[in-house]
Amino acid sequence: MTTHESETGTELARLNENISKIEDLSKRLVAALSHSKAINPALQGPGQDLMVKAATHYWAEWMQNPQKILEHQVQFWGKSLQHYVEAQKALTNGKFEVPEDRTPPDKRFSNPLWQTHPYFNYVKQQYLLNAEAIEKALGQVQDLEPRDKQRLDYFARQIIDLMAPTNFLGTNPDALEKAVETEGQSLVAGLENLVRDLEANDGRLLVRLADESAFKVGENIGTTPGEVVFRNHMLELIQYTPTTDTVHEIPLLIFPPWINKFYILDLKEKNSLIKWAVDQGYTVFVASWINPDNSYRDVSLDDYITDGYLTAIDEVRKICDVPQVNAVGYCIAGTTLSLTMALLKKRGENPIKSATLFTTLTDFSDQGEFTVFLGDDFVDGIEEEIGEQGMLSSYFMSRTFSFLRSNDLIYGPAIRSYMLGEAPPAFDLLFWNGDSTNLPGAMAIQYLRDLCQKNKFADGGIEICGEVLNLKEVTVPICAIACETDHIAAWKASYNGVRQMGSRSKTFIVSQSGHIAGIVNPPSKKKYGHYTNPKMSQTADEWFAGAEFTEGSWWPRWDEWLSNRSGKRIDAREPGDSDHPTLAPAPGTYVTAVPSH
Repeated sequence: MTTHESETGTELARLNENISKIEDLSKRLVAALSHSKAINPALQGPGQDLMVKAATHYWAEWMQNPQKILEHQVQFWGKSLQHYVEAQKALTNGKFEVPEDRTPPDKRFSNPLWQTHPYFNYVKQQYLLNAEAIEKALGQVQDLEPRDKQRLDYFARQIIDLMAPTNFLGTNPDALEKAVETEGQSLVAGLENLVRDLEANDGRLLVRLADESAFKVGENIGTTPGEVVFRNHMLELIQYTPTTDTVHEIPLLIFPPWINKFYILDLKEKNSLIKWAVDQGYTVFVASWINPDNSYRDVSLDDYITDGYLTAIDEVRKICDVPQVNAVGYCIAGTTLSLTMALLKKRGENPIKSATLFTTLTDFSDQGEFTVFLGDDFVDGIEEEIGEQGMLSSYFMSRTFSFLRSNDLIYGPAIRSYMLGEAPPAFDLLFWNGDSTNLPGAMAIQYLRDLCQKNKFADGGIEICGEVLNLKEVTVPICAIACETDHIAAWKASYNGVRQMGSRSKTFIVSQSGHIAGIVNPPSKKKYGHYTNPKMSQTADEWFAGAEFTEGSWWPRWDEWLSNRSGKRIDAREPGDSDHPTLAPAPGTYVTAVPSH
């Protein structure tokens, strides 16, 4: 037997062995899928009324202006036929080459074979022609309400992205090449990854974005020293250990969003806003919210305010022996902090000296890209799900956020994990992104109906804790930071909310980048700059046109603003006091607890 024959036999044996493994894994795959819980169809896509509206308007355009529709169809047929003829001509001439490729660059098609191999190039070009045709057809749909048009465009784009040839093994040269190179081992590893993800989510597919074994909260992520000094059924209150001899008299109380875990502000020492604030001489407290189970079905925004915000503020005031605190709210926590300030105004109480809002919406007339998920069809489906489960599961939250960036957060990671058999990266931000939480039933519906859909806080008033609250009743000094490319809380919408507040002192900052990177932007990185303009009477576009750009992080600018509202320097405070013994070291127990269902 020759060396070549021996090597071929070994490779064939490996291939057969891997095929056998695939068969075994397929049994696990079937078992995992058999345990999958049915998902309410209303949470899987838009209601039929949107498609009916689109079809009706498209038909009306056909009847009124048929030549435009026919022209579009003929153009598509002509391009497809020309593409086929050019590809055939290249092959019949005996040349293994592609015809002229006039398609735009696309990072999904980075493998050279997409440009040089007749088969892959033909598939790519035809896909992009099909996508172009769908987009043009959408452009023919006239006279839809702007919200309906936005939703139609979004869901059509989801279909286009789903059908990309990169998402299928037979038309993905990267996956095929690796399968051959590894004698099928990459496909075995990919199937193992797929089965693992299905088993981890009760048969529902949620692509794992990060190597979860690479991080442990409290050991190599969320490690700023501190102590839990108070705990109730809503939150653990963490006080961080000082790193300076003296601190500002007025403490800083941070309310992170409860849609994810608080340690987004404490990922690593070098990019931890919490650690940085402690190092600037602030006594820093953070609320670490409970990850609720279905026993929290009746917990509402009222409970978050009463047993969360107001309780935390009172406990911090007691521990530090001060009449006021400076408060921070991030995203939904900033919205709720604004509601809390309006409630305190109504009650004639003033325990908050200043408030900082990170990427916060208070006027929901423009919900940005989330508009597509705020139609009655989806919200009705969420309400049905909550009625059955008592909460909105973290699965739906993770999936919703991922579909806002489906190529980056679904299809790209799925290709790498399931087709190429690669392990997810050890990336702290993606690890945090996957560590999402459940939402209490009553709170979720109250937020979606009263704030997102009806915009009651900015328009007419929202009833909270027995009071009707309006945005104009927020009167404490405000510093709001929004992010230029934020797809969750658009900066213009955030600006419009702050403009309507009754505060005499308002500072507005727009950071470069998005919802997370624009906030977690330490000065040491020297990465993203920020815009400022004191003229808050202008429209958002006018404000931005006249804004001054500053290189680097907004953190030092905020420190200057905050320190002027934080009182004199006093001796540093150690966590807790005689009435608040330490209950657990930071990051506490709520952040790692797994709720029962």
